[in-house]
Amino acid sequence: MTAIAPEEPEQRQQVLALNRLAFEGEDEARIIEALSRGGLCVLSLVAVDGATITGHILFSRLAVEVDGRQIKTVALAPMAVLPAYQGKGIGSALIRRGLALLAARDVEAVIVVGHTGFYQRFGFAAERVRHIASPFQGHDAYMGLELKPGALAGKQGTCRYPEAFAL
Repeated sequence: MTAIAPEEPEQRQQVLALNRLAFEGEDEARIIEALSRGGLCVLSLVAVDGATITGHILFSRLAVEVDGRQIKTVALAPMAVLPAYQGKGIGSALIRRGLALLAARDVEAVIVVGHTGFYQRFGFAAERVRHIASPFQGHDAYMGLELKPGALAGKQGTCRYPEAFAL
């Protein structure tokens, strides 16, 4: 049975290996390490089946301002599931648990750049962030979710990703 829990320091190497395997490269592992070094990680969860980490999700601080007000926002990235465990609801369980924990921490919004068919089922929508300038503005994959109703509402805004995402 898969359990969802906060990532422990001794699990980091397994988390990095999982991301390398799931994304077939080093980019996501580098992002995780850079966000950690920068003290930007807000929540890192793992899915564990016995001694095996089958999934991982990371939420990190994201600078978002709408109509001159700062919005307590996090980026959802990366999220990975071991290929042999994909399609079994692990990614969905990680997202649901993460969103619940973030809401309890008074996070107002979550932004993701990802597969629209997957993230829309959790309430993410491109329409919520169309007015917020970012390197991804105008792409359907750039989506927002309000944990506090109306948090992202406004006429114009900016979303500044940390340098870690430029790797």
